[in-house]
Amino acid sequence: MNQTETTLEPRLYSKVEDAKPSSTNTMTTDSSDEGAKSFGNQEELEELQRDLAQALAKADEYWKLYLGTRAEMENLLKRTERDIKNAHKFALERFLEELFPVRDCLEMGLEVANDSVDVLKLKEGVDLTLKQLSAAMEKFGIREVNATGTKFNPAEHEAIAVVPTDQAEPNSVIQVIQKGYVLNGRLIRPAKVLVAQGLPKS
Repeated sequence: MNQTETTLEPRLYSKVEDAKPSSTNTMTTDSSDEGAKSFGNQEELEELQRDLAQALAKADEYWKLYLGTRAEMENLLKRTERDIKNAHKFALERFLEELFPVRDCLEMGLEVANDSVDVLKLKEGVDLTLKQLSAAMEKFGIREVNATGTKFNPAEHEAIAVVPTDQAEPNSVIQVIQKGYVLNGRLIRPAKVLVAQGLPKS
């Protein structure tokens, strides 16, 4: 081997070595990629944790709102039940307050009544008492069933008897035996009436 060959061989070996990939550089690159991925995963995890914390806080807010609303509804229900009981218990209180003066008038009339009582004045007193009673009843939605001269209505009238006559329209009320009353549109006592019937044809 001459001197020229000796010089070329080391140079050729050096070029081959430079062409080989560096294992150190490859490992460094892989580590960087893994670090970037790990950093990205950490950010995603933190974001998920923040979202979870917000969702839990919102759920807690709604739960407290639900509990408050439920408590209010329970209190409202209790108050309503108490009011209904009181309404049933004292439903007649105001009506009785209106009736007391009527009773007072009747009692005073009996106290002053004697054999020498003026019948006209007694009648006036009874009329006044009746007007007081009618006013009290109307004030609380009680009205008389208008029956005389009207067509018989089984929803408001109770026929006591049928009277053949040509002085009234057949199936009309000709006389009221006992008045009927309606409370706020609801029948509480039908009027007992006599009903006209057409005369048989001769």
